[in-house]
Amino acid sequence: MSEQQREKVSIGIDVSKNVLDIAVHETRETWSVTNNNAGCAALVIKLRELKPTSIVLEATGGFGTLVTATLSAAELPVIVVNPRQVRDFAKATGQLAKTDRLDCLVLAHFAAAIDPPLRPLKDEETRHLEALLARRRQIVEMLVAEKNRLTNNCDRAVIKDLQAQIKWLKSRLKSSDDELQRVLKNSPAWRERDDLLRSAPGVGAVLSLTLLAEVPELGHLNDRSLNS
Repeated sequence: MSEQQREKVSIGIDVSKNVLDIAVHETRETWSVTNNNAGCAALVIKLRELKPTSIVLEATGGFGTLVTATLSAAELPVIVVNPRQVRDFAKATGQLAKTDRLDCLVLAHFAAAIDPPLRPLKDEETRHLEALLARRRQIVEMLVAEKNRLTNNCDRAVIKDLQAQIKWLKSRLKSSDDELQRVLKNSPAWRERDDLLRSAPGVGAVLSLTLLAEVPELGHLNDRSLNS
C-alpha cells in the first residue's frame, strides 16, 4: 500500500507537566499517560499498534521535550507545532472560543486537516537520541531507588550519604535534560536562526530557546511564514 493510499490515523497530544492526554481524530478515542519515562514508553507501544500517519503536539515550554524525543527516537511521525497555528485553526473551525484551552481532540483534528509536514531525524541523530533517553531513564531509576532507600533508612550516616547521592543524581538529571534540549535545538530537523525568531514580536531569549527545542517546522520557516 502506498503512503497516499494508507488510511489516516491522526493523533493529538495535549502536554502538561505531569500528564499526556492523547486523542485519535478518526475514532475519537482518548486516553492519558503520565508525562515520564514509563508513560512515554507505554505511549510508544500504543502508538505503534495504531500506526499513526501524524502525531501533533504543541510547544509547551519544556514539558514536551521528553515525549518529543522519545517518539522521535522510536521513529514515530511526531510534529511539534506553534500553539498559535492550532488556536487559529480551532477558532476558524468553530471548535473553541478566544479563551478556551486547546485540547488533544483539537490537536488531533489539526493533524488530520492540516497534515503538517514531517521532518524525520537522520539515522545518526536517532541513535544519539536513543542513547540519551536510555541514559536519562537509568538516572531516573537510580534516583527513585535512592529516594526509596532514604525513606526506609534511619541510620544518620547512611541518610547523609543517600542525601548527597540524591543531590548528585538530580544534577545529572538536569544535565541530561539540558543535553536533550541541546540536541533538539541543534538538529537540522528543528533548527532555525535565533535572530529570525527574535525578530517576531514578543519572542525573547527563553521563548526562542523553547521553540528551537520543540518546534520542528521552525528550521524551515521564512520571515513571511513565521509572521503569518
